[in-house]
Amino acid sequence: MLFRQTLNDELEKKSEEFLRFISEYTSDVDGYLEGLAQFEKTPLADIRSRLSAGDGSPAAIPSDEISGGSFTVRFDSVWENHEQARGWASDVLDQRVSFAADGSQIYTGKETLVPIAAVQIGWFENPHDLDSFYEKNAKFQLLTPADLLAEWEEPMNPDIRVEAARYLGEVERLGEFLRKKAGWRSRGERMPLAFFDNPLLVPFSQKGLQKKFLDATVRLVQQSRECEVPLVGYVDRSYSRDILSMLEAFTGGEKKKASAVFDASVLRGRKKDGSRALNVWGDRTCFCYSTRRGLEAFLDASTGKSSVGFTYLQTTAESAPARLDIPSWEQIRRSSADM
Repeated sequence: MLFRQTLNDELEKKSEEFLRFISEYTSDVDGYLEGLAQFEKTPLADIRSRLSAGDGSPAAIPSDEISGGSFTVRFDSVWENHEQARGWASDVLDQRVSFAADGSQIYTGKETLVPIAAVQIGWFENPHDLDSFYEKNAKFQLLTPADLLAEWEEPMNPDIRVEAARYLGEVERLGEFLRKKAGWRSRGERMPLAFFDNPLLVPFSQKGLQKKFLDATVRLVQQSRECEVPLVGYVDRSYSRDILSMLEAFTGGEKKKASAVFDASVLRGRKKDGSRALNVWGDRTCFCYSTRRGLEAFLDASTGKSSVGFTYLQTTAESAPARLDIPSWEQIRRSSADM
C-alpha cells in the first residue's frame, strides 16, 4: 500500500536534488555540443593528430566521412506519402537476403527441486524474393543439472550459464548464415545482411566464461570479413560514451565519469539554434573506428586498426538514436592493399 502523503513528502525532500541533476545534465549536454561544433570545424588530419597526442585512449576515431565538415550524414531521400517510402524500402530490399537471430531463455532453479533451464534460438532468413521462401525457425536446447552445476574454469551461478548458452547460441547461428552466404558475389546475388541483437563492442574480461564470449564475438567478426557478409550489432538504447570520450580527448576537457550523459543524449540534445545533431529519421553520425580500452582483441594484426566501428542512426521521430556496431573489414582490406 502506497501512502500518497508520504510519497509527496519524499519528493519534496528530494526536489533540490532533482533540480540539481537537471541543471548539471543540461550543462553537460551543452558543453559536449559546443565541443562537437568545434570538432566539425577542424580538418580531419588535425583531429586525428590531437586525438593521438593524449595519454589516454580517445575511445573512437572518426572515419573519412567527417572530411565534409559535418559529423552528421544526412538522409537525403524525401517522400510525400507512405507509399513512396515503402517503394524506396522495397527497392533496397528486393532480392537481398537479410538474416536475424534472437534467443530467449528460462531458468527454474528456484521453483523446482531439480535445476533445469531452456534456451531457444530463433532466426528469420528473408530473401525478399516472391519466387523464394523465407525461413523462420528455432533451435531448442534443454540444460540439465550437469550443464548448470558442473565445474567450468571458474565457479558461477547457473543463471549466468543460461545467459551464456543463449549468447553463444545466437553467435553460432549467425556464423552459420555468414558461411552459407559466402561467395554471393560470384553467384551474382545482392549483398546479404545479418543482424545481431547485441553490441559487438563489449569489453569482455579475459577470464573464464567472459573470454568465451569475447573469443566467440571476435571470431564472428572475422567470419564476416572472410565471407564478405556485413554484420550489424544493433542496440536500440545504448548507454555508451565513446563519442563523448573522443570529444573529451579532442578538447582536452576533464572526463566526466559521474555524468549521466551518454552519446545518445548529446546527439539528440538541442543546439542553440534549436536543431539537433540527428534531426530526422534516417540521419546518422559518421562512421567511427573503435579504440576503446579493453577491446584490443578486435585490432587487425596487419594494420593495427580496429576491425569494428560504430555509427548512431536515428530510427524514430523523437526517441534516442540506435547504435550500430559494424565490422570495418572493407576499410581494413583497402589499408592492407596500400601497405
